[in-house]
Amino acid sequence: MCYADKKRSCLRTTKGCSTTKPQETEQPLDGDVQGQDLDVQEREAQRIALRENAKRVLRDSGLAEMLQSINRNLLKGRGTFEEYDSLVLFKWGTMSTRRHIWVEVVGNTLRFRLQAHRVCRNAAPLCDGEYHTFTSAMWSDHAFLQSELKKYYDRPVAETSSD
Repeated sequence: MCYADKKRSCLRTTKGCSTTKPQETEQPLDGDVQGQDLDVQEREAQRIALRENAKRVLRDSGLAEMLQSINRNLLKGRGTFEEYDSLVLFKWGTMSTRRHIWVEVVGNTLRFRLQAHRVCRNAAPLCDGEYHTFTSAMWSDHAFLQSELKKYYDRPVAETSSD
């Protein structure tokens, strides 16, 4: 009987089956496994800390509620949220009119990704030609953040077609 027959049911012919057990790959030494486990645990801990910080900043700034309010009131629930570790992508529209607002949390700042544009002359929010960045002092002014969010909703980033 071939090895494949013992592991799972296969045709009762030996054609294509190995008569011996496949060779196992080399196992790393115990020290290497423990080192890899620590690296994985360390990366996971960093990822969780990054995610918790993003939750805190979005909650404290009121941005999470503002985005949900736009979805609920203006879009009648037709928007979708994609959440990553430190990024929220709010999408709406149909295949040909797809739009989005891209918000990234970096440390204690909020960064809105926009279409490439000239550097803005306004002192707030900080602009580098692609991102508008709100420091904690800026986003703590909820009226200012809400007025800027309205601008980003009125002129959102259009997604390219996937033709």
